[in-house]
Amino acid sequence: MTVQEFAEMQNLTILTEADLTRDIGGGYCGDLLSWVMSRAQSDDCWFTVMGNVNAIAVSVLADCACIVLCENAPLDEDAKKKAEQQGVNVLSSSQNAFALASALGAVL
Repeated sequence: MTVQEFAEMQNLTILTEADLTRDIGGGYCGDLLSWVMSRAQSDDCWFTVMGNVNAIAVSVLADCACIVLCENAPLDEDAKKKAEQQGVNVLSSSQNAFALASALGAVL
């Protein structure tokens, strides 16, 4: 499943677009950045409420397919600029991480 397909399936809002054709290989839920950095896998869809520049850096280090900001968590302006510079797909949803991860798990 691609980032675009998941976004359409879950009615996600695209906040920054890098490569929406990138395949999602798995999912990861977490908000403790050091924990995510050491455990998220390449091609994961990362579900979080962390919309700051440090989350963008962690996503790049972990090589995540995308970040999905859950429960309408905001993406701050510095983070948006950094995501655009670094080529990070960032999406948003009103749903919580459990609901989104469950939906992704059902189709992977």
